[in-house]
Amino acid sequence: MADQAAVPSRDRSQFALFGSRRFAPFFFTQFCGAFNDNLFKNALLLLAAFAGALRTDMDRDVLINLAAGLFVLPFFLFSATAGQFADKYEKSRIIRVVKLAEIAIMGAGAVALYLGHMVGLLAVLFCMGTQSAVFGPVKYAIIPQYLRDEELIGGNAQVEMGTFVAILGGTIGAGVLFTTQTPTLWIMVSVLVLAILGYASSRFIPIALPTNPNLKVDWNPLRATWRNLRSARENRAVFYSILGISWFWFLGSLYLTQLPNFSSEILHGSETVVTLMLTLFSVGIALGSPLCERMSGHKVELGLVPFGSIGLSLFGIDLYFSVQISTAPTPLGILEFVRAEGNLRLLFDLFMLGLFGGFYIVPLYAIVQKRSEAAKRAQVISANNILNALFMVLAALVAMMLLGLAGLSIPQLFLVTALTNIAVAVFIYQQIPEFSMRFFGVVVEPLHVSSDSP
Repeated sequence: MADQAAVPSRDRSQFALFGSRRFAPFFFTQFCGAFNDNLFKNALLLLAAFAGALRTDMDRDVLINLAAGLFVLPFFLFSATAGQFADKYEKSRIIRVVKLAEIAIMGAGAVALYLGHMVGLLAVLFCMGTQSAVFGPVKYAIIPQYLRDEELIGGNAQVEMGTFVAILGGTIGAGVLFTTQTPTLWIMVSVLVLAILGYASSRFIPIALPTNPNLKVDWNPLRATWRNLRSARENRAVFYSILGISWFWFLGSLYLTQLPNFSSEILHGSETVVTLMLTLFSVGIALGSPLCERMSGHKVELGLVPFGSIGLSLFGIDLYFSVQISTAPTPLGILEFVRAEGNLRLLFDLFMLGLFGGFYIVPLYAIVQKRSEAAKRAQVISANNILNALFMVLAALVAMMLLGLAGLSIPQLFLVTALTNIAVAVFIYQQIPEFSMRFFGVVVEPLHVSSDSP
């Protein structure tokens, strides 16, 4: 593998990784998978809710929550086993098997779409969650095998950027396909093409040798999950980085879930305004992620994590104060919304939340990869995926309690979340003082020196 020797030097851009076989095929494979997941999920909900193309008497809210639950459930059931597979077996082969399974799953989804069979589509959604759960540990465990330490931040930044662009693209793509004269046909073709492209790209992923070939797989998911969580706790920095990552998915899930109702009920915006807000949040993360490498100097820099969490709190709090409740008689389009008082500030806050989210999340993933024991890395990442899923479910429960039982408004929910982020950050940085020490060394001291210079 001659390409593995051709490692970009420290003075080359992280985007040089896209010219390397060590990274480009893997990136494109995971991008197609994330895009396909979101395209199918959102298209399914749109068809069921508006087109009447699917045979179901299910309430829309019940359907949305059931679909979300069926997609997340496999992460609890199969992540631990998948982590063991990723440590025991050659990783590029696992990816190809997963991508072949995706083609079969999307083929079944196309048939279910054609027949308008809701139960079949929900079963397909569960299978999609399963293949995503199997792919997750491989996705992050393979990066340190391909990239050097100075490339970890750049590689993770590109993966995070690609993930959120894929989420955005899949969401918008579903809406675009829904507006065509034959939405079901176009959705069927699109998900199959994306699955085939993902598999074709996976054929070019280089071999990544197993890190623990003698591992004996524990098929008991509860026992394996508990063991993987214990492995994650062996290194304090790794474990609290995982908690930080999970908290970020709590925040992201809560914000993104509430945006539609926030737009329609509070801001009186149209569906295009929801898309605009989702786009700004996602683009913010997509820009913040690659900026991490420039700010960190091509190394895994813990000091960026507190910097990111400060921005998440500040702009989360300002989001609450920027809200201007609309009394417009009809839903506002994008131009009317942007012209309304205070809304530019609100959109800026959403963008900055995404930007600082990128600063926050990328170094945490790199820390988990770099400091986890190689023989257990995928199992530790599977523990991370399980906790991420748990925190996303927790976000939904907390939102229901605060909005329903406590009677908070959505802006008040955002404020409580931003304030809670301060408490979570303080707790994590107290447990691992290295985060705070690096923050003062990398961010605060240079600013102080700059202000004192003549």
